[in-house]
Amino acid sequence: MHATPKYLSRGILAKRSGINSETIRYYEKIALLPKPDRSAGGHRVYREEDLQRLTFIRRCREMGFSLEEIRGVLSLVDGEQVSCKRVKNIADEHLMDVRAKISDLKKIERTLSKLSASCSGKEVPQCPIIEALQIN
Repeated sequence: MHATPKYLSRGILAKRSGINSETIRYYEKIALLPKPDRSAGGHRVYREEDLQRLTFIRRCREMGFSLEEIRGVLSLVDGEQVSCKRVKNIADEHLMDVRAKISDLKKIERTLSKLSASCSGKEVPQCPIIEALQIN
């Protein structure tokens, strides 16, 4: 005897995945999430596999992966061509981007710290922060 598959509404899928309903719809539109089946009444119905896929996408987004990077990994999964080496290459490229952003943010932090330290914070007409930002 086969168990009938459990279907989820978009609202339940959104709640369980932590992704809002409109984002789910967007992911369908850009084909990160397959088009769902429809109920007899025409409502979208989702499967547990869709929940797993959305959870994967959410976790990737939380780690800062772009939608295109996620699409690349999912294409390996969908094509059943998962290769740890290929996935590692995507992760390593993303790690290099993250490290570059951290370096840039540290530079911004130092600059803002110097600018803030140069300002008295008093109600005076001239502000060294504004002056520094206006210099070409």
